[in-house]
Amino acid sequence: MAQDAPNAPSGVWRGCSALVIGTVGFISRSFLLYGNRLEVNGLPDFLALLDERKDVTNRSRGLITVSNHLSVIDDPLMWGVLPYARHWQPDNMRWSLGSHDIVFKNKLFTKFFHLGQVLPTHRIAHSEHGGLWQPTILQAIRLLSRRPMPVVSDAVQASHDIPDPFTWNQLTYTTTGDDLVPSPSAYLNNRFSWVHVHPEGKIHQKNDKTMRYFKWGVSRLILESEPCPDLVPIWIEGFDDVMHESREFPRFIPRVGKNVSVTFGSRVSMDDVFGDLRSRWKAIEHRVELSASRGEQSRLGALFELRHGENAVELREECTLRVREQVLQLRRQRGWSDEDPKARLVDTWRREGLGKREGIMADGSWVRE
Repeated sequence: MAQDAPNAPSGVWRGCSALVIGTVGFISRSFLLYGNRLEVNGLPDFLALLDERKDVTNRSRGLITVSNHLSVIDDPLMWGVLPYARHWQPDNMRWSLGSHDIVFKNKLFTKFFHLGQVLPTHRIAHSEHGGLWQPTILQAIRLLSRRPMPVVSDAVQASHDIPDPFTWNQLTYTTTGDDLVPSPSAYLNNRFSWVHVHPEGKIHQKNDKTMRYFKWGVSRLILESEPCPDLVPIWIEGFDDVMHESREFPRFIPRVGKNVSVTFGSRVSMDDVFGDLRSRWKAIEHRVELSASRGEQSRLGALFELRHGENAVELREECTLRVREQVLQLRRQRGWSDEDPKARLVDTWRREGLGKREGIMADGSWVRE
């Protein structure tokens, strides 16, 4: 069936997308180069990896990049470290996840961010449609994967109130049951794409550069994408100085003259770091699929086990911790002392604001949704 899927969006869409991504990339790079003191580490190897992926037809797997999250402009500003020419090649630029209530709040923003390769993501604090099982997470999995997707992955996504919109030939999908947004994974030129995520899910600014716990969405990208994507961790510094949450008027203007750094890690050996977890996930999928096919449990029962079963939950938690450790290695490499081990735990951060969701917290850090 995959050969019947459209190869790419229209020429007008591709041209507008290249214009948006290229222009934003030009502004971001110019701001970093000429408005601040920029340090970049590990870029040659990352560019070599992007060169390997330049020909879409020869890609064999997707790419995930993960980084800490310091400011409202981390993405796209951090990609200003890439050479100017790279930003005019949208087929080889990142897809990212953007908060639906912030960047998709009107028609103009919605069109702009769709063209800028941003996927609309609902946050539980602001929408009943948020969470680990929202349709946009599956869209990201499909962008990272070959086509067509395994049937089991569709079964995992089924919902009582939102029909599964992700069959291979759909050019749109819904995030709420009422909206309709472009489905980039429907196009062949988007197979094995590059997806960037900030797994902390919130801006976190603290003097000792401690990270918040990572949310589990990144584990789904690693465990469920086929084949296993590449993973490159990234550590950023100084972006909190450019747009600190305590800044005063004019708040919307980034500050200049700051020390900013971006450190790219090496491509992770996925078999060594995540191979055992993926094998265990496949075993769970196979067992649940077999049980459902034999009538030993209902489809809803199979769905519940894949989402909430003890073994599945443990796998996602362990996978997320291993991803966080990859970013922590770069933090250590940059000379920061080891974190308190409790920093990786959800319960630690439930107490940070004593009931506050954002602003200055009890530990002196600044957080923004």
